[in-house]
Amino acid sequence: MKKYLYIIKIQIIKSMTYEFNVYGNIVMQTIIMITSAYFWKALYRQQTSVSGVDAQSMLTYVVMSCVLSVLLITNVERRIEISVEKGTVAADMMKPVNLFGVYFAEDIGGVLALIFQNLLPILLIGSLLIKVPVMADIRDLPLFLVSAAESMLINWLIAALFGMIAFTAVNIDALIQVKKHLIRLLSGSIIPLWFFPPSVSRVLSLLPFVYIYQLPLSIYIGKGSRAEHLMQMRLQLVHLVILSVIFFVMQRQVTRKVLVQGG
Repeated sequence: MKKYLYIIKIQIIKSMTYEFNVYGNIVMQTIIMITSAYFWKALYRQQTSVSGVDAQSMLTYVVMSCVLSVLLITNVERRIEISVEKGTVAADMMKPVNLFGVYFAEDIGGVLALIFQNLLPILLIGSLLIKVPVMADIRDLPLFLVSAAESMLINWLIAALFGMIAFTAVNIDALIQVKKHLIRLLSGSIIPLWFFPPSVSRVLSLLPFVYIYQLPLSIYIGKGSRAEHLMQMRLQLVHLVILSVIFFVMQRQVTRKVLVQGG
């Protein structure tokens, strides 16, 4: 455990050195946040509530979606791609640490650094320019925190599984960008699923993506009852367990293949 904590510490230090990436991400998220806010303001101009959500709650949803996106930044796909491309993956797997454990620790370190570098500035900008994102019911804060933590794990597992494509495709830069945008679309980050046609919404609700953004954000703005939130969190946990099982199976197969073939 000390090895992974050291990796987290090193990653935090490294993240603090790339100031341009920090500023670039803040600018990009601010543009997305302001654009989304104007879109929802225009949509709600002729009505006070849509699907049980009023305009103010939707603005809170927008700000918190951008805040949550900071915690969902992963680099595991790129790290796998670089290791495979350089041919160092076999040697990395022979080190006295789990390779994917190292990737996970690096991403955790990166997120911890981004909390101060990106999350707080984006939250401040959103509060000043759009709306202070006050939680609908502070009693639901534990549910939100647990759901957000599980959403981070689900997002990371999907990223890691996607990154394993690099063992056969080598270069997956374009696919990584497509995957990121698809997750933002299908998870309710940009447009919540309750605005989708019922048939499409039912299909998407069966996939794990909705539990990355929409569930924790719905809890935050009070969309639905506490009983509904608890039921959805159970489904979120089921998806987390399923993805974990798939991940460990794929990790074993990939490790065996790489060690046999020599990278």
